[in-house]
Amino acid sequence: MIADDLGPRLRSLGRRLAQLEADLGRADLEVRLAGLTEAASDPGLWDDPGAARRVNAEMARAGADVELLAGLARRLSDAEVLAELAREEDEASAAAEAADLAGRLEADLAAAELRALFSGEHDERDAVCEVHSGAGGTDAQDWAEMLLRMFGRWAERRQFGVELDEVTAGQEAGITSATFIVRGRFAYGLLSGEKGVHRLVRISPFDAQSRRHTAFASFDAVPFLEDVADEVVIDEKDLRIDTYRSSGAGGQHVNVTDSAVRITHEPTRIVVSCQNERSQHQNRAKAMQILGAKLAERARKERQAELDALSGEQREVAWGSQIRSYVLHPYQLVKDLRTGHESGNVSAVLDGDLDAFMDAWLSWRRRGSPPGEHRG
Repeated sequence: MIADDLGPRLRSLGRRLAQLEADLGRADLEVRLAGLTEAASDPGLWDDPGAARRVNAEMARAGADVELLAGLARRLSDAEVLAELAREEDEASAAAEAADLAGRLEADLAAAELRALFSGEHDERDAVCEVHSGAGGTDAQDWAEMLLRMFGRWAERRQFGVELDEVTAGQEAGITSATFIVRGRFAYGLLSGEKGVHRLVRISPFDAQSRRHTAFASFDAVPFLEDVADEVVIDEKDLRIDTYRSSGAGGQHVNVTDSAVRITHEPTRIVVSCQNERSQHQNRAKAMQILGAKLAERARKERQAELDALSGEQREVAWGSQIRSYVLHPYQLVKDLRTGHESGNVSAVLDGDLDAFMDAWLSWRRRGSPPGEHRG
């Protein structure tokens, strides 16, 4: 009978849920949520708007995690009641409903278990992302644009917001670089595994003899902090600020005024640009936020050498440095060179189907990468 088969299945789900509650620290979450709720009710909280926003944001995250675990527990209990009813009454409809509940619970529990794999300090945050073309000439610039589209499509699939802040067009096709922000819970934790060099092998559309070419482009991400004042101090005297006329996407405001902003932080030589806001003032404000995120990341790397794995190694964007290969010819395959995960559906991957690669990387990170392998 179906009901008899459900017992071991539901017990397994119970063990997995108990492990998830331990991994996420349900008891600590509930204590923290109670404290945050009390803090949020303090009439004086909004005397400091920044602190109030942080409290409310953390309360929302803790509340979501507590409700997630409570909801999974309720659904498991419902399935167990139905399975018991089916056994006692020999009720086929109850058994079928319990089996359906168990199936949906398994899928949702698997998604929740992924959350427990996030172990980085800033994994929950939004991400400031960059794509740069590397070796491969026009093919590399076209490949960089393909990567930009791939990550944009991935973000859409997860209903994350994307803000495209700067794009530099290639000489003949594609782009040489782009900066964008992905907004959504765990955006940085998910995208941190994509940091590194991505290699494309295909028949070049830019080769009149239709020969196979290899092109390289890099992806980088740092956690986006709305307010980095607690982590870094930016001295205006250290900045060189240039304005220029926007180019590329941007609608009616492009090529009208010198509204685009490029900021160079002289001590570190970090350069950031923003061109897609409506005014020079807005572009400068966004560029300063991006610069703050990059300087905060740099400070964290300097404080703790082992964060090299978090920030990604600085490697030449060429042979021998890639984390993943995308082969369109002579066969079809995308393979991650760190985790070994692969897919033969290259079109789907380039259309943003990256979750399986990200899940594999998170599991690989939790286990610890083998000695000598590149960390993403």
